[in-house]
Amino acid sequence: MHTTNKQYDAIIIGAGIIGAAIALALSRKNKSVLCVDKNPASGYGSTSGSCAIIRPYYSTVDGSAIAYESHFYWKEWAEFLSADDERGLVKYHDCGCMVMKSEQNGNLDKIIEIMDQIDVPYEHLDPEEVIKRLPIVCLDSFAPAKLPDDPNFGEANAEVLPGAVFFPDGGYISDPQLATHNLQRAAEANGAEFYFNATVTSIEQLDGRVKGIILNDDESIDAVVVINVAGPHSYKINQLAGVEKNMNIKTRALRHEVSHVPSPEGFDAEKQGCVFSDSDVATYLRPEQGNYLLLGSEDPECDTKQWVDPDDFDPNFTEQWRTQVMRMAQRIPELGIPNQAKGVVELYDVSDDWIPIYDKSDLPGFYMAIGTSGNQFKNAPIVGELMADLVMACEAGHDHDKDPVRFRLRHINREVSIGFYSRLREINKNSSFSVLG
Repeated sequence: MHTTNKQYDAIIIGAGIIGAAIALALSRKNKSVLCVDKNPASGYGSTSGSCAIIRPYYSTVDGSAIAYESHFYWKEWAEFLSADDERGLVKYHDCGCMVMKSEQNGNLDKIIEIMDQIDVPYEHLDPEEVIKRLPIVCLDSFAPAKLPDDPNFGEANAEVLPGAVFFPDGGYISDPQLATHNLQRAAEANGAEFYFNATVTSIEQLDGRVKGIILNDDESIDAVVVINVAGPHSYKINQLAGVEKNMNIKTRALRHEVSHVPSPEGFDAEKQGCVFSDSDVATYLRPEQGNYLLLGSEDPECDTKQWVDPDDFDPNFTEQWRTQVMRMAQRIPELGIPNQAKGVVELYDVSDDWIPIYDKSDLPGFYMAIGTSGNQFKNAPIVGELMADLVMACEAGHDHDKDPVRFRLRHINREVSIGFYSRLREINKNSSFSVLG
């Protein structure tokens, strides 16, 4: 077995958007960092399939607070990075987010209560104002969400949606892979190293704590700390480390599809559009370059969830692609349904309650930032700093399980407990149990 002579302060398994952000945050604390990934480049896995939506509204106060804080990181992206990238820096399209009020989301009453607690700006829109902002939509209700073979699919019920809420502090990142590369370059500028085409085959232990990793069955690299940020493979890495059995909340890989469709004729999505979420038809969308729309599902009960082995899943589009486009076509009657499916088939790394795990483990020196896919892209810059603080505290002897580390959100002047994301927590019943978080 080949062993490197160099020992790192931290090895990060996974060079997606969150892994790269943690590499940056730890390198800024003068830690020697190696970020390894089985893919050929950073942001190449599930990150590349993200819709990369930035929004403040979640089903919990802590989740919403971090999401709102993230808006300011993306607004000040160049300042946050303080490093150049030969590919250029990603653009944050802060077009705002419109969420339709519906029976399915309680007309957003609970969301608005949370927004008021953390001082998130928003605007109530009546039906006429919705149409003025987005003239392509109709306001008929089609709930509950159905499959296209249901005889009542596409038939409006007797209700009309009462309006929407518009959140100005939100939008999207048009190129999630470039955003990850930006973080990689910033981390490298602070001394971090990235190693690609490297598959972790073993988590090494010595005297009851983590010792390092073995790559490709033959290369051993030592580190004081190992952090699992392996996305859909996270549960497999936890199993290698032997830590999964003592976790109350676990993760697994969920297959999902994102539809890429032309904007309705006469509507300039990039200039007139915004992030749009609609629980009545259980779909969401955002503008995409070239006057296209990216569409995703909000995981309604009628859809079958496809839990898969991340090393063995079908990468081809299925009827789900057409189903979610047809659902959005109920809201946007002029939306065309192309004959050829385009978009992305990727995996979410999903926890039992769709809230991520940012935590230590029962193996000293082994940490996790997992269960993040689907709704945590926006939070990556903050999660990097949060995880760095957690590692520093625990490695200094702090008992995070008994006295959770707190993290300050400096832009909105609020503290959150990292214990909210504990592996030992009970399932959070306030969660949406969907991509909405």
